[in-house]
Amino acid sequence: MTADKTMVIGQNVKRIDALGKVTGETPYPGDIDLEGQLWLKLRFSDRAHARVLAVDTSRAAALPGVVRIFTAPDVPQNEYGLGIKDQPVLVGPGSQIAGADVVRCYADCIAVVVAENEAIAAQAAKLIDVTYEDLPAVFDPEAAMQPDAPQIHANRPGNILCHYKIRKGDMAAGWAQADVIVEGEYRTGYQEHAYLQPEAGLGYIDEQGRVAVIVGGQWVHEDQEQIAHALNLPEEQVRVIYPAIGGAFGGREDMSVQIVLALAAWKLRRPVKVIWSREESILYHHKRHPTVIRARWGATKAGKIVAAEATVIGDAGAYSYTTPKVMGNANLCATGPYEIPNIQIDTYGAHTNNLLTGAFRGFGGPQGAFAAEGQMNKLAEALGMDPVALREKNVLREGSLLSVGTPLPPGVSMAQVIEQCARESGWTPAAGGAWQRPAVQPPADAARRRGIGFAAGFKNVGFSFGFPEQSWATVELRGDTNIQEVIVRHAGAEVGQGTHTVMAQMAAQAVGVPLDCVRLITQDTAETLNSGSVSASRMTFMAGNAIKGAAEKALELWNNEERPAIATYQYRPPRTTPYDPETGRAEPNFAYGYVAEAVEVEVDVETGHIHLVRVVCADDVGRAVNPQLVQGQIEGAVVQAQGYATMENLLTQEGRILNPYLSTYLIPTVLDVPDEVKSVILEYADPIGPWGARGMGEMPYLPLAAAITAAVKDATGIWMDSIPLTPERVVAALREHGIGIF
Repeated sequence: MTADKTMVIGQNVKRIDALGKVTGETPYPGDIDLEGQLWLKLRFSDRAHARVLAVDTSRAAALPGVVRIFTAPDVPQNEYGLGIKDQPVLVGPGSQIAGADVVRCYADCIAVVVAENEAIAAQAAKLIDVTYEDLPAVFDPEAAMQPDAPQIHANRPGNILCHYKIRKGDMAAGWAQADVIVEGEYRTGYQEHAYLQPEAGLGYIDEQGRVAVIVGGQWVHEDQEQIAHALNLPEEQVRVIYPAIGGAFGGREDMSVQIVLALAAWKLRRPVKVIWSREESILYHHKRHPTVIRARWGATKAGKIVAAEATVIGDAGAYSYTTPKVMGNANLCATGPYEIPNIQIDTYGAHTNNLLTGAFRGFGGPQGAFAAEGQMNKLAEALGMDPVALREKNVLREGSLLSVGTPLPPGVSMAQVIEQCARESGWTPAAGGAWQRPAVQPPADAARRRGIGFAAGFKNVGFSFGFPEQSWATVELRGDTNIQEVIVRHAGAEVGQGTHTVMAQMAAQAVGVPLDCVRLITQDTAETLNSGSVSASRMTFMAGNAIKGAAEKALELWNNEERPAIATYQYRPPRTTPYDPETGRAEPNFAYGYVAEAVEVEVDVETGHIHLVRVVCADDVGRAVNPQLVQGQIEGAVVQAQGYATMENLLTQEGRILNPYLSTYLIPTVLDVPDEVKSVILEYADPIGPWGARGMGEMPYLPLAAAITAAVKDATGIWMDSIPLTPERVVAALREHGIGIF
């Protein structure tokens, strides 16, 4: 059989998990119970920064129904972390890890209570008495970088977790060439992932004596590694299983309940369950990094950008999490998808005693794009040029050098994406490479103003900056004369984006069978090899290449009369390299996705509310394996980015969240979404993508905030460079300029 006989790639097939999810038959971690299970609750810190001198569990232990209370000495290797293991599992005296007796934020955990039911466990957690020695705290990342600031980690002078530099060209010469210079200070806030299913899970001892954890996450093998490390167990003695996962968006990359569930099940040899409340979920898992970006860009009268400099400061919170990678990506995106000969950028991730910060859809790209596209739009205004025309004059093309001094991988389509987005949004080409922007119909209501804005962006596909990138797959072909069943083992997680459906489509295409012949075995470390994380817009790209490679090997065995034919294949993409510490030179990524967006908004100048009338989002996805799922990703990303840009305002005071409820932390609902989201799906094949496919889950998110602020400027005449653009913030800016007073 050959892959040409059955055309599955490019088809709008139904999601293979749809029926069970819409009927409620599919179990999520919180739905699963085992006979004899206990319940777990956590005792979190009461301080932002303090040394824990004593943990008195006597009152809690005396409560009827309490089975066991675990504290720091009970954790064999009391540390964890996705990149750097710098956070204690449990904070308190008696740990073998230096510094594990210090809480550095309110999300630090001090004790684990296991009881016969959830109510008893919750009550007991409140009865634990903790004695603290308060330590000086710092809550502003720029203040944290000052010489006299309190030190949060002894081995990180100046509280600087990471500092990246880019030095390209000659800045003095660049500024000398500039006829126009624009400056801006851009501020972005926290964002809560607000996924449907709060953190939940079940720990138990499986039939082979392994410590097993059923949980939601984004990388079963990474969870396995961190659990095994903390418990000082061989990895093969730990099993991680993901059932259905109720959303992730980067929020499940870091640990939440995995290690403590494993600890309790391992010590007690009984099943142990936990379900966080929505309040606990918001309070204790990480958020998107707040940033401040100060930028200065210069261009010639002809519209050629000749110099750009920026300082990017991100709040790393108390622990490293994915901050080094997030800020590395912000560093790369801070000059946008443009070729600029002279660049100077300094990007910092600075520790504070604030909330935990980590991965969120876009992974530093939205912050960098907000500043870069803001600068582009301000330059267009200063030059009297159309924003599309300015972008076309400077956009990265095949062979263009990035800010890091190396060319993009082949398959650059940024110019085509910008052009197509402009056309689909009503821009029309004019003489000499100019563009005529579309007319905006003014609203009948005098209190409402309309405007249109444009922005673009690019985003890596796959792990960056030298991080080892690979993905394993096993394909098994069963049948007699003809292939009747294709069993695919791949660990990639399904977090709601449709990845398992796409995997099945790619397997069917690779083998040449109908889709219903494919059966997936996924999300279980006991059944699969390492796939890498569902993050970095990588899973379609990486899983597709791995499955395709395994299928080709299995077909070769099948054609040699081997029954069943089983083949395992590891896909490894081209290597990447880290930033040079002084110049920033790097080969940062092996593939990219490209996006442009135009947004029409309506601003109510009396109330400050911003309504999105129309969003046109053009994405080059290389090859749309399932176009309907691509459209769903575009629409979902647009709405999530709309929340980031206009609504989601997480309030904090000295490290404590003040609005940990969905009644006070507002996210878009069906009544808030744009009137129209036009998905423009472009397919310029990536040379090394499976069937040409690129990843695209993050791309539609990146430029929306900048497009919205440009549209608000068009509507009101005011640049607003801090998001979210809440009604209060918009009204204040309007009143400051005398707008909206009738």
